[in-house]
Parts: sequence; C-alpha cells; structure tokens
Amino acid sequence: MNRIFHARIAWYQYFLLAVLTVNMVGALWCKIILPAILLALLTIVVIEQIIHTSYTFTADDTLIVSTGRFMRKKTIPLSEVTAVRKCRSMSVGRFSVTNYILIEYGKGKFVSVMPVKEREFVDLITKKTSHS
Repeated sequence: MNRIFHARIAWYQYFLLAVLTVNMVGALWCKIILPAILLALLTIVVIEQIIHTSYTFTADDTLIVSTGRFMRKKTIPLSEVTAVRKCRSMSVGRFSVTNYILIEYGKGKFVSVMPVKEREFVDLITKKTSHS
C-alpha cells in the first residue's frame, strides 16, 4: 500500500505568490499585456507546484518525489538511500529560516523534502531503509 505525504508550504512560497500577483496586477493596471500574461502563467505554475507537491512511499520500496504536473518526478529506490538528515537553512539564534529534510541517495545525489508530518516521514524512511 502506498503512503503519501503532502508538502508543507514555506513562507517564501507565499512571498513569491504575493510578489508575482502584485506585479501581474500592476502590469494589467498599466495595460502592459505581454508581461501580465507571462506573470499570470508563472503564477499558475507556482500555485500548481505548491498544491501538487507530494512524497509517495510505494509498496516496492521506492520514494517518488512529485513537484507538480509540469516537473519531472524523482524516483528514489530506498535501497540507495545512504543518509537522512534534518537540516536548517540560515539560523539566527535558535530560529531558522526554513527547516527541511535532506535525503542523500545514490552516488552524491541529494533531494530536500518538506513534508507536513516530518516525524512520521523520517520514521517511515528509516524503518524502510533499515529493512533493506
């Protein structure tokens, strides 16, 4: 049976959406159509990536990282996973800008994930990699 984890939405994704929307509305307000259309398309792609990002553990011990319909899926055999670390981007005191999980697999390949239920995700991946 497949286990699906949905992605957490980071603050910078909200910020990107706000910037794109304000610029798109500004371009429409000033009647600059071509940049407005391009910004609208970019906004749609970003919204689609935010909504449809998911991490799926399949029954045949693979992790599928899907970042939306417009991007290619990454398929990672759990037997190739060498390390799973919880990381932080730039920290100021005890506070960090973003928390994420870094998965190392294969020969020097990395993927970062931000599942909503981080603890369950890490527990499941460590359980499945220790059985392999």
